[in-house]
Amino acid sequence: MKADTDAEAPGLTARAWLSRLAEGERRYQRLALLAGGAVGIATIVQMALLAALISALLIDERALQDLTPWLLGLAATLFLRALAQWGQEVAGQAASLRIRRRARAELLDHLERLGPVRLTGHHGAGLAQRLVDQVEALDGYFSRYLPQQVLAVAIPLMILVVVAWLDWLAAFFLLISAPLIPLFMALVGMGAERLNQEQFSAVARLAGHFIDRVRGITTLQLFGRTAQATREVEAVADDYRRRSMRTLRLAFLSSAVLEFFSSVAIAVVAIYVGFALLGYIDYGPADELTLLTGLLVLLLAPEFFQPLRSLAQHYHDRAAALGAAAGLVTLLQEPPDAGRGAEPVTKAEPGRPMAPDSLLELDGVTLSHVGRGRVLGPLDLRLSCGETLVVTGPSGAGKSSLLQLMAGFLAPTEGERHLAADARFAWLDQRPLLIQGSLADNLRLAAPEASDSQMREALARAGLAALLERLPDGLETSLGERGEGLSGGQVQRLALARVFLSPAPLVLLDEPTASLDARTEARVIEALGRLAAEGRTLVIATHHPALLALADRRLALEAALVRETVDA
Repeated sequence: MKADTDAEAPGLTARAWLSRLAEGERRYQRLALLAGGAVGIATIVQMALLAALISALLIDERALQDLTPWLLGLAATLFLRALAQWGQEVAGQAASLRIRRRARAELLDHLERLGPVRLTGHHGAGLAQRLVDQVEALDGYFSRYLPQQVLAVAIPLMILVVVAWLDWLAAFFLLISAPLIPLFMALVGMGAERLNQEQFSAVARLAGHFIDRVRGITTLQLFGRTAQATREVEAVADDYRRRSMRTLRLAFLSSAVLEFFSSVAIAVVAIYVGFALLGYIDYGPADELTLLTGLLVLLLAPEFFQPLRSLAQHYHDRAAALGAAAGLVTLLQEPPDAGRGAEPVTKAEPGRPMAPDSLLELDGVTLSHVGRGRVLGPLDLRLSCGETLVVTGPSGAGKSSLLQLMAGFLAPTEGERHLAADARFAWLDQRPLLIQGSLADNLRLAAPEASDSQMREALARAGLAALLERLPDGLETSLGERGEGLSGGQVQRLALARVFLSPAPLVLLDEPTASLDARTEARVIEALGRLAAEGRTLVIATHHPALLALADRRLALEAALVRETVDA
């Protein structure tokens, strides 16, 4: 996708990424600008009608009933102005919502490309904070700041033209005071962007710190460190509080300064109009000023500064968005693979035919990690449909890395990986992922459309039929995070039942019997034998000799080299 390429381009800045996101929703943004322009026109008409009504009552001494058409026109203008403001808000929110959805989808796609291996370097709380809080921080920038950036120029110019037509000297006073607001906005924005970046980093640290302490509460209690952990969380939370207060203090201070300058400018115009009407000023157009024109100038003066004040108010949305985007762009620019920085080949290439019964082939692949050098290969391997390959070797020989490379979680540093076009894989390791939810929710991770009978059959094949009968709610029994409520062996067999449900022809198993007792281990090995009997292709990385009996082939790894290949 073009968007992904742009996002991962070296040197991409937060501003460039935000601009690219905005380009995709020009229609809604134009609607917001049109509605905002209508608000400006309705404001000028409203003030003109109000000034005319007051002048007619005080100067012309017309009866109130004679001004009914003017009053109705004023009421209609107020209604249209409110309607236009509502339309501007709705269009801006619609654009922001669609942009945030695209940004979140882009981030999720990139996280998928990074894969589970690269994601182990990121704290889950930090990733969640980026996907939720930092993406939501873009809202004000797209829904309010971007439209207001144009309206802050267009509406004051319209008002300036009207005021200049009425009295060019009053327009001159407005013109010379207007640049002060953007100047102070720029000065404030320099510090606000940096503070927002620090604030987002602080909340990510706080989230990760808190979750780590909650997950480790049992260990902390055993070692008597709960009081210290509490103090550490309090210290991190207090640091976040202080950073938040600094950001708020800057926002309030800048708003006060901007309000001061706009109030001074309005006061100067008011003094000029008052002295001109009293006859104390006879320079330029002052002697031609009437109550109608003078009152209209006074009514338009605050409206001249209102778009600029709104822009200054939303300028903090810009600072928050830039602070959030800086962290998001850093994540998007992280290459998907430590070896080559590119996605692995996942399907057989047209120019590279595979053997008819071949499911996966590795041609001269090696895998290197930064700081460790080569951890696997060079390796040539052809995996046939329906065979069971057991990979053995000491810790650090590259067994898990080989499975991760087969799955596409890692790309080879050298060589090529080829997978049959219709091939899919299922994954099972010694720490299976279980989500908080029902038993059925966890099973349907592998087969979302699975029926209750299919799930019961898969549980029975994994040796959990007796457990299912004992559960009061059956498949709807709730499980805690990480399978809380089940033993380690039951968690492993539940994950195995998920593999039975999956239609994937290739099953990758990383130490599937680790940390199991002998009885549970025997049941898992028996279930794996039934899985192989179905015609599935199994690749098992293990230290355990009991699993060797399942092997059609054995692959021994040692010191990042293939030392021997022994047929069973």
